[in-house]
Amino acid sequence: MTDDTRLRDGLMPCEDLQKLDAVEGRRGPGASRRFAPDSGVYAALDLGTNNCRLLIACPSGDSFRVVDSFSRIVRLGEGISTTGYISEAAIERAIAALAICRDKIQSKKAKRLRLIATEACRAASNADGFRDRVAAETGIELEVIDRETEAALAVIGCSPLLDPRGRGAILFDIGGGSTELVRIARDPEQKNAEPAIKAWMSIPLGVVTLAELFGGRDVTPEIYARMVEEVSRHVGPFAAAHGGDLDDMHLLGTSGTVTTLAGIHLNLTRYDRRRVDGIWMDDAEISATIARLLGMSYQDRANNNCISIDRADLVLAGCAILDAIRQAFPLPRLRVADRGLREGMLVEMMREDGALGV
Repeated sequence: MTDDTRLRDGLMPCEDLQKLDAVEGRRGPGASRRFAPDSGVYAALDLGTNNCRLLIACPSGDSFRVVDSFSRIVRLGEGISTTGYISEAAIERAIAALAICRDKIQSKKAKRLRLIATEACRAASNADGFRDRVAAETGIELEVIDRETEAALAVIGCSPLLDPRGRGAILFDIGGGSTELVRIARDPEQKNAEPAIKAWMSIPLGVVTLAELFGGRDVTPEIYARMVEEVSRHVGPFAAAHGGDLDDMHLLGTSGTVTTLAGIHLNLTRYDRRRVDGIWMDDAEISATIARLLGMSYQDRANNNCISIDRADLVLAGCAILDAIRQAFPLPRLRVADRGLREGMLVEMMREDGALGV
């Protein structure tokens, strides 16, 4: 395999990328790339209410190359809405996943890290004890971020998918324990300008918490309607204040809900990120796909490779959150993002270090 092939396929080690960059610097084309000392490998970890996700990458031009990744559903927030604390079973699932993340970080020699936790660790009464145990057993020291930071990182991670000809988007991130909404504006005359956050909100409802409130296995049309109504009650005030003048805007969604919907819409036999990330879905396609999911039994959903048993009892709760957002912001198109907080953290760290091309 040639260096060019390895670079294109994202398989080149970061130290080789830096050697290649030095050669290109002598030639001229790569002279704009800069790397901060000892910042060749970066790791971003997001421990959410439902998932544990890791992305390891190194700078490449004005973006980055992924060298390793990991994702596992751990359901850290399972039961928190009723008990107020993280259960022992959830702690053990999370620690097992985090131990794998630690090993990957060490094997790739990542030096620049950001390791965050979100809603479950914001809400649980035993979150501090959980973090202490994680640090003792895995060496990972988790940073609990607030909701505003979570929204800002989602914007950084997803902004490359904004329609360059549009005025902006309503970005939403449907998590396990919370959902963030952000109104983003961009100046079409300034192609390289960062999109501006005009308003944001976070609601304490995600796929896990909503499914625990209403049930997620056997969802009748009546139960589904009550789910949508409950989410709408939270989203309504934000929409009333920031839902006007939506011309030339679109929805931009990052979550397992929207990526699953895209996979079902495309009739994928197995989920494929390359086909899903960046896909556009119009209003009719979204409605048809949600109706299709509502017509499936729990077992049908569990047997579908784009959903699996891990999400079979959560996906309709996610659809209800999406439907409430669609009602509040009636935009004709949705762009699906299989990216988010981890990508946002990587870009932010690399920018801070001056490690991205200028």
